[in-house]
Amino acid sequence: MSSPSKMEAVAIDGPAGSGKSTVSKLTAKKLGYLYIDTGAMYRALTLKVMTEGVDLSNEGKIIELSRTTDIKLEPSEEEGKLIRVLLDGKDVSDEIRTMEVTVNVKHVCKLPKVRENLVALQRSLAESAHGSVMEGRDISTVVLKDAKYKFYVDASFDERVRRRFCEMESKGTPVTREEVADDLRQRDDTDMNREVGALKKANDAILLDTTNLTIDEVVQKIVNMVTA
Repeated sequence: MSSPSKMEAVAIDGPAGSGKSTVSKLTAKKLGYLYIDTGAMYRALTLKVMTEGVDLSNEGKIIELSRTTDIKLEPSEEEGKLIRVLLDGKDVSDEIRTMEVTVNVKHVCKLPKVRENLVALQRSLAESAHGSVMEGRDISTVVLKDAKYKFYVDASFDERVRRRFCEMESKGTPVTREEVADDLRQRDDTDMNREVGALKKANDAILLDTTNLTIDEVVQKIVNMVTA
């Protein structure tokens, strides 16, 4: 029996603050590939749950919404944005980035059936594209196991805290460095120990330590390997 062919896709995993989102967007832009932001899809569903006034403990209703809600990703023509996130036809690209959504998304993405429904959609998007870049925490190990290129992007904890603090400071979000550090510790623990879709490096993924690299240097490394 012949082995299955590899999907023309770039799968990028890594912890919060590692730079994987920015790296993925720039890599997709350089390669001319479709950027599939899985986190944005879970955030969009979380926004729908909140908008509908659904209790976060009502797993049955959340699962139902994951099956019936229309979530699409489209290229954006707006300066500085790579994609638009459409929720039931409405652009919610900014709304899904609020702190309230950030706090609640973990309750939605932890449900196995919700993940099953969204993973099917994510795979479909990747399979229909001539090339795609997808980032998250279990892309190489679960969502796109047959991706041709797999990377695990990481950085030291102190560097990840520094990056996230600077990011929030630039957005005018009032937060201390200690609060950012505590949040990252909690997120690391949650991501690495979740029952479904836990964060871990795939055996065939290339580790990229970005602690002492610029974003452009990381992107170029990936692009060079994909186009070699």
